[in-house]
Amino acid sequence: MAAPRTPKAPRKVLGRLSLPERAFVADALRTETVGGVLLLLAAVAALIWANIPALHHSYESVSHFHLGPGALGLNLSVAHWAADGLLAVFFFVAGIELKRELVAGDLRDPRAAVLPVVAALCGMAVPALVYALTALTGHGSTQGWAVPTATDIAFALAVLAVIGTSLPSSLRAFLLTLAVVDDLFAILIIAIFFTDRLNFAALGGAAAGLAVFWLLLRKGVRGWYVYVPLAVVNWALMYNSGVHATIAGVAMGLMLRCTPREDEQHSPGEHIEHLVRPLSAGLAVPVFALFSAGVAVSGGALGDVFTKPETLGVVLGLVVGKTIGIFGGTWLTVRFTRASLSEDLAWADVFAVASLAGIGFTVSLLIGELAFAGDAVLTDEVKAAVLTGSLLAALCATVLLKVRNAKYRRLCEEEERDEDLDGIPDVYEQDDPAYHLRMARIHERKAAEHRRIAAEKAAAARHGLQEVPGGAGDEDDRPA
Repeated sequence: MAAPRTPKAPRKVLGRLSLPERAFVADALRTETVGGVLLLLAAVAALIWANIPALHHSYESVSHFHLGPGALGLNLSVAHWAADGLLAVFFFVAGIELKRELVAGDLRDPRAAVLPVVAALCGMAVPALVYALTALTGHGSTQGWAVPTATDIAFALAVLAVIGTSLPSSLRAFLLTLAVVDDLFAILIIAIFFTDRLNFAALGGAAAGLAVFWLLLRKGVRGWYVYVPLAVVNWALMYNSGVHATIAGVAMGLMLRCTPREDEQHSPGEHIEHLVRPLSAGLAVPVFALFSAGVAVSGGALGDVFTKPETLGVVLGLVVGKTIGIFGGTWLTVRFTRASLSEDLAWADVFAVASLAGIGFTVSLLIGELAFAGDAVLTDEVKAAVLTGSLLAALCATVLLKVRNAKYRRLCEEEERDEDLDGIPDVYEQDDPAYHLRMARIHERKAAEHRRIAAEKAAAARHGLQEVPGGAGDEDDRPA
């Protein structure tokens, strides 16, 4: 008779990361945080530059200054180069991140992938629904439904850096994976809904160029002097095809191999990401922000953000829709699967992170430009709404995270503790007998040291009593 099966323990969601995954996440978030701070500075600089009367004309002149080869269809404004050119670098890195998650990260395991995918989908569907309902109720345009669907991970991490919260690595990893999935669906939205004309010759050329890129990778051809010119050609062909040029960056990122071979310490994808991520976070995204966030800010303009249905829809979508969508998607995943929330966390922590995901800056600004390309006034108003919604989401997240910060600090201290000084946090060695033997030796040395100190103190105390007049004995040798 077969033995009865032991029921599997429920899978924990948002639990402690594995050590390799924790190291990767820490490295990725470190770069994104620095980039996020630069992004904040660029956004502030853009607002100052565009709103000081003496400087406003120069901002407009620089933004609309055209350069590039017109014969190739690339005589673009500086703002256009930033949006279509530099952001291709950002989406290239996003493509590598997505590939890595699919082959070596959380998305490789379907059970683990369910949570971030469902949370991201709900975190895009609910803001789009909130925007559509707001726009329809106010008899406004529904063209901007996709604007509040994106999360800006760099901006969110910059907020964490500024407020100084000790968010546990599991929540940071959840935010990072959520943003990767979010970027994927944002790319699909751009490719499907914001392609109004197609040049099939250029599109065919782009497809051929991407095929050559893939074949060279398969053959193991090395050298930046081969891939960088080819990448530029692919980008230019994609731009002229009518499909948004950033799609070329995503496609090339997805083609890179992200699993190391036996003779490799790092895969080509990881190596290239390590090289390109600082360029993306430190240059591409901040420059895009500099030429996209420069909108006129006044009391009347801010009032219009809350009165026009399109702009109000963006604000509510980011602040309310994102929070409800991500929190609701996470709750539904746990409710209808065998998963359970990690005992170290509470649902309040998930709600706080969901509110932080309402910071939609880079991709939201880009989609806003695409959605209202024919209306410059409404485009600027939607940009102001993105800035306002992101700021409100950041303030809400700051309050919610600060309330729980003492708990987060204790969790982080536990994650970082390394009493045996072997470079590996103790929480990752609880099942290793060697660790417990090392700790036993450490405690034995400490116990021996404390016994020696106790003996010395006791001896000193006895000696001190003997020297006190009329102390331990008097002239009759009787106890004092």
